[in-house]
Amino acid sequence: MSDTAHFDLGAYLDRIGRRGEPRADLATLWEVHLAHALSMPFENLDAVRGSAPSLATADLMAKMVHGRRGGYCYEHNTLLRLALEALGFRVTPLAGRVVVGAGSPESRPRTHAMLRVEVAGEPRPYLADVGFGAPGALLLPVPLVTGTESEGAGRRHRLVRLPHDGPLELCELQTYDPGTGRWAGQYAFTQEPFAAVDFEVFNWYVGTSPRSPFTRRAYLQRTFAGRHLSLDGGLLTETLADGTVTRRTLTDEAEARRVVAEEFGVEVPGGTALLG
Repeated sequence: MSDTAHFDLGAYLDRIGRRGEPRADLATLWEVHLAHALSMPFENLDAVRGSAPSLATADLMAKMVHGRRGGYCYEHNTLLRLALEALGFRVTPLAGRVVVGAGSPESRPRTHAMLRVEVAGEPRPYLADVGFGAPGALLLPVPLVTGTESEGAGRRHRLVRLPHDGPLELCELQTYDPGTGRWAGQYAFTQEPFAAVDFEVFNWYVGTSPRSPFTRRAYLQRTFAGRHLSLDGGLLTETLADGTVTRRTLTDEAEARRVVAEEFGVEVPGGTALLG
């Protein structure tokens, strides 16, 4: 993955509001993961402007830490990986197929990034992911073991083994939707490690292809304690922890920019149209 020479762990921890002495233990992994998820928004404004965001360490620090912007999965999870490695964790990047709205995992390419994290003294690795950008996304890492259910920070997840013809176990991360009372798939993946060049290719496609949903319209997500906010084009949606959903449509560009600044904490770059 990208170099570590320009990564500033102290600045990153300040950005996410993590206080105290960090250690390479499970408690620190949970705290850093949750703090990141609650402080940095998901957003695709670079892709809307026609360019794939840089995954270089210096650029991620300038944009997301010092510039207080957000990003999408490659940016978020690269930044988290750099922080966890600096803390002493062993981290392996993984890639998955988003299954939300898909007929089968095979109908989607591997375009989502997540992390396998090993913790000294723990018998099993953990799945970490701060870049999914959805109301049911992980707030805390979960044990990377199929057949297990985890609950944390008000959300429930489970890993289910899927049948397939490949040599590696295929897992699907599912989230429990309190609004419907059902489990819903988020993404499917194997534990095959991926390299920096793989994510550069994925990032270029997702950030520049006219077929990518992220190049067509602005898409922002922000998770708070007890609620989740999203802006998809002009549709602003608030989802509460109990599953209650409220929606309203923004029709004025100035209002949309104000909402993004005040609610998502992102100053919209000049020349970016939020409403198309």
